[in-house]
Amino acid sequence: MRNAIVRIGVVAPASRIAPDLALQVAAFARRLYPDRPPEIIFHPQCFRSHGHFAGDDACRAAAFVEMADDDSFDALWFARGGYGSCRLLDRICVSEPARRKTYLGYSDMGSLLAFLYKEGVTGAAHGPMPSDLNRPGGETAVARALAFLVEGAAASLEPTVSATTPTAAFNITILSHLIGTPFEPDLSGHVLMLEEVSEHMYRIDRALFHLTSAPSIRRVAGIKLGRCSDILANEPDFGQTEEDVVRHWCGVAGIAYLGRADIGHDVDNKVVPFGAWPRPGRPLDIF
Repeated sequence: MRNAIVRIGVVAPASRIAPDLALQVAAFARRLYPDRPPEIIFHPQCFRSHGHFAGDDACRAAAFVEMADDDSFDALWFARGGYGSCRLLDRICVSEPARRKTYLGYSDMGSLLAFLYKEGVTGAAHGPMPSDLNRPGGETAVARALAFLVEGAAASLEPTVSATTPTAAFNITILSHLIGTPFEPDLSGHVLMLEEVSEHMYRIDRALFHLTSAPSIRRVAGIKLGRCSDILANEPDFGQTEEDVVRHWCGVAGIAYLGRADIGHDVDNKVVPFGAWPRPGRPLDIF
């Protein structure tokens, strides 16, 4: 462990969190690391409200840039998902201090992770967020996230993350909407892990048609399917599971289906770094 205390900035590029959550996360981190607790700083923007969002687009973008550009922070941790991070992509740029950070989140944060990865940031990762503390058993997820951010702990990673084959992980709907935009990253040769929550099977099927039809996605090394939870009832019943439809569209597209991934909108969600792990020069290599 390096001598300096790890500083983690928290921003909410989509929906807001309650101030109590910030206190609970800080207290939990102190219990996990009683001797040298990480310093977790929640930007005041996290608690703002502007309709659906944690402040308007300009406010949320400014908070992200402020913390990303601050070299005193080792990492940026996204507070929660919801919706809204895609509205910021035209408003932010990646500075040199921002390139030296680790970024962690999932769900709607996939838009920002994609943007950062496309811009050459080597520290983007799909994984638990502070809001997961609100889930039953959520301390497990938050402890896993902190183990990754503070220690670079290999045990926090999805078990098939490789030092030789690059990986990426996304919510299916989020990645589907990024296809064909200027913010779509190059995932050629990557093992692409996908998960979903609270969608009908027909919508999952349609999104997978779109994803696997894209020439860019057909260049991945293969697709692994995470958990698709809280699938909404279909009338009539769709008649196929999420794995059935992934196998179908991978077969149509000539993409290798590589089995299941240990990710999802739940407390068992493992960390998936974008790219290969480990890589020389990324921030966590110093631990």
